[in-house]
Amino acid sequence: MEMTQEKKRMSVAKQISDFKSGNEVAAIAAAQINYHVMGYYPITPSTEIAQYLDQMKLKGEHDIMLIPADGEHGSAGICYGAAVTGARVLNATSANGLLYMLEQLPVQSGTRFPMVLNLVTRSVSGPLDIRGDHSDLYYALNTGWIILTARTPQAVYDMNIMALKIAEDVRVRLPIIVAYDGFFTSHQKRRVSYFFEKETVQNFIGKPPSGFPRACDPRHPVTIGAHMHGDDLINNRYQLSVALSNALEVFQEVALEYAHLSGRMYQTLDLYRMDDAEVALFLLNSAAETAKDVADRLREQGIKAGVISPNVIRPFPAEDVRRALKNVKGLVIGERADSYGSHGGNLTHEVKAALQEDRDNRTVVVSRIFGLGGKDFYPHDAEAFFRLAIDASEKGYAEQPFDYYGQVPGNQELKLNPSKKLQRGDDFKSGLIKVTKNEKTGKLSVKIPPLRMLTKKPKRIAPGHGACPGCGIFSGLELFFKGIEGDVVLLFQTGCAYITTAAYPYSAHKQTFIHNLFQNGPATLSGTVEAFFELKRRGEIEVPDDVTFVMVTGDGGMDIGMGSAIGTALRNHNMILLEYDNQGYMNTGSQMSYSTPLGHMTSTTGVGGKQQGKPFHHKDTPQIMAATNIPYVFTGCEAYPQDLVKKAAKAQWYAKHEGLVYGKILITCPLNWKSEERLGQQILKAAVDSCFFPLYEVEQGETTITYDPEAKQARIPLTDWLKMMGKTKHLLREENKAVLKSLEEEVERRWRKLKLKHETPHL
Repeated sequence: MEMTQEKKRMSVAKQISDFKSGNEVAAIAAAQINYHVMGYYPITPSTEIAQYLDQMKLKGEHDIMLIPADGEHGSAGICYGAAVTGARVLNATSANGLLYMLEQLPVQSGTRFPMVLNLVTRSVSGPLDIRGDHSDLYYALNTGWIILTARTPQAVYDMNIMALKIAEDVRVRLPIIVAYDGFFTSHQKRRVSYFFEKETVQNFIGKPPSGFPRACDPRHPVTIGAHMHGDDLINNRYQLSVALSNALEVFQEVALEYAHLSGRMYQTLDLYRMDDAEVALFLLNSAAETAKDVADRLREQGIKAGVISPNVIRPFPAEDVRRALKNVKGLVIGERADSYGSHGGNLTHEVKAALQEDRDNRTVVVSRIFGLGGKDFYPHDAEAFFRLAIDASEKGYAEQPFDYYGQVPGNQELKLNPSKKLQRGDDFKSGLIKVTKNEKTGKLSVKIPPLRMLTKKPKRIAPGHGACPGCGIFSGLELFFKGIEGDVVLLFQTGCAYITTAAYPYSAHKQTFIHNLFQNGPATLSGTVEAFFELKRRGEIEVPDDVTFVMVTGDGGMDIGMGSAIGTALRNHNMILLEYDNQGYMNTGSQMSYSTPLGHMTSTTGVGGKQQGKPFHHKDTPQIMAATNIPYVFTGCEAYPQDLVKKAAKAQWYAKHEGLVYGKILITCPLNWKSEERLGQQILKAAVDSCFFPLYEVEQGETTITYDPEAKQARIPLTDWLKMMGKTKHLLREENKAVLKSLEEEVERRWRKLKLKHETPHL
C-alpha cells in the first residue's frame, strides 16, 4: 500500500496550503464535491458546517440545496428522501442530535443508500455538556454505517472526499460517517492542504453510479423499504454485513488512489513508532496526536513506546490490530466514552476480542475512560497512560484492568450553600391580582394594581445569570411572572434561558427547576404535572396544590419541539407553555429558525448576491396552538406591560382550572439582531405598532385583539421596525424591494385575518 517518493512527486495535484479548522475544511470538501442536497439542523459544535456552506453559496462556490429541518430527526428524513433518488447527500450533527436521528440511520443502511454524515463528536446529555467526547459516536457503532475517524483538520478534509467514493462503490453502497472531535478538531485551526480546483475532487470521485433502484424515474417504478419477514430479513442483514466488511478493502484501495492524488496516505490504522513497540497507547482521534510527542520523549529514555489510532472503526480492522499488537507487552486503551457496566468502553472490548483470535498474543490490556465532556488531554496525561502500560508489561498483568482517569472525589467541606434565601408560596403572593370568571360569557375578568405595586414581588430568577447585555429574555419572563401568584415549578428547554441560569454547580433559580431537551420539554412537564397530582391523590406527598407548572421554551424550541407541544396540548394538561421568541437559534449562534421572518439575516441565511436572508415566512405558532382547542392562547411583550401581566394572571387561572395555556412573548436579542442594547423596548413597541407582532388572546376559542394600533392611530410602517435592526436593514435597499413587499403583504394578510376573527367570534 506504500507509494514511491518518485511517483508521489509526479502525480500530486495542485493544492492550497492554509490554516483551517475541521469544520471549515469539511465545508470546503462538500462545496468541491457539490452535493445535491444537505438536510441540516443546527447543533453545537457541528453547526458551523452549514454556516460556512451558506456563506460559500452566497459567493456562488457551490449549488448544494441547503434544507433547514425542524429537528435532527427531520434532517435525517430529508437526507434519506434525497438519497433514494440517487442524489448525493450530506448532513452534519453532534451528540443528542445524532441520537434524535438514530432510528433513521439503520433504515438508510438497511436499504443501502449512500450518503455522508459529518459527526462532530460531543458529550451526550444529561447533564448537558456541549464539549467533545465520544459518547455520541459509540451509539452509531451498530447502525450499519461505515465509520471513519479523523484526528486532524487535514484528515477531516481528506476523509470527506474519500468517504463518498467508498460509500458509492458497487461492493459497498452504504452510508458513511466521518467522525472528528468537537472543539478540538472542529474549531482549532491547523495547517491544511486542499485541492486548488474542485474539478480535481469531482474527477477523483467520479459520476454517481447508475443501475441501482432510485425513486426519481416514473418510467421505472420501484418499491423501497418493503416489509420483510424473518427469512428475508436475515438475508438482508447478511448482505449488509458483507458490504460493510467489503468496505475495509475498498477503503484501502481508495486511500491508495487518493494518496497518488494528494500525497497523503491513510492506512486503516495510524501506527506511530509501532515497528518495535513494547508499550503502546490505543487512542481515537485528537488525543493520539498529543500522545505521539510523549512517545518520542520516552524513546529518548530507551522505552520502546508507540501509538495506535484507527482511521476506520466500522468495519473494525481486527486483523490489522492483531498485527500491530504482535509484540506489544502492555497496552492502554483510552476511551472518551464508557459502555456502562461492561468494565470497558466499546473499543476495549473490540480490541480484546480481536486479540482472542491470536493464541500467541500476550498483550496485557488496560482500559481507561478519560476526557469526558471535553476535558483536555495533556502530555502529562499521556505519560500517565504510558506508565500504566509499562507497569502492566513489567508485571505481566494489570493491577486495575478498568478504571476512570481524571475523576475527582467531592469534598463535603466545599459544598455550596444558597447565597440567597430560597423563597416559596406566600413570598410570591401579592394578593393584589383578582381574576373572576363571568359565568354568563365564560370569559375571565382580571384586575391588576398599578405595576409599581407589584415591584415588591420577588424575582423568580436571582441576579447573576450569564445572559448577554440587553438580552430581553429575563426582563420579559420576570414581567410575566409578576402576574403569577404563589409557587411555580419551572421547566426550561435547552436554550439561552437555560444555559445562562443553570451552569453547574450554580443555579439562578429560586424555585424548583427542571431542564430537558429541545424536543421533549412539553411532554416532560406534562409527566411532572400528572405525577404530582397522582402522588397527592394517593396521600404520598403533603404539599399545597396551588402550584403552577410553567414550561419555558425559546431559541427555536417550538420547531424541534412542535410535535411534543401539540401532543401535550391535545391531552390538555394543567400547565403553561410559554415561548420567548427571539427569532432564531440564538444559543447555537443565531441560525435560522422557523420563527425567523422572511428576509431576516441569520448565520445560515446570509445576505449576498445569491440570497437575501431567510427565503420563507415565519411560523404563526399561536394560531397553530389555538387550533388544538386549548382554553387559552395569548401573545405579549414587555413594551406593553399591563397587557402581559393581565394575560399571565389569566394563564395561571386557566392552567389551574381548565387545562393547557400557550403564550408567546416577543423578546429582543441585541447581539444577533444587531441592534442597540438600550433600544429593546422601542424595538418591541415598533414590532407591535407595525402589526408584525399583534397583541391578542384566544380565550375559549374566541379571538380578542387586546391592543389595536390602528384604532389608536398608532400604526407605523413595517420599515420603521426593520430599520432599527442590523439584521434587516438590507431589506430597505432597492434591490430587495420584492422581498420587502412580500413580507409587508404577509404581515397585512395576517393582521386582516386576525381582525376578522376579532370581529366575528365564530371564526
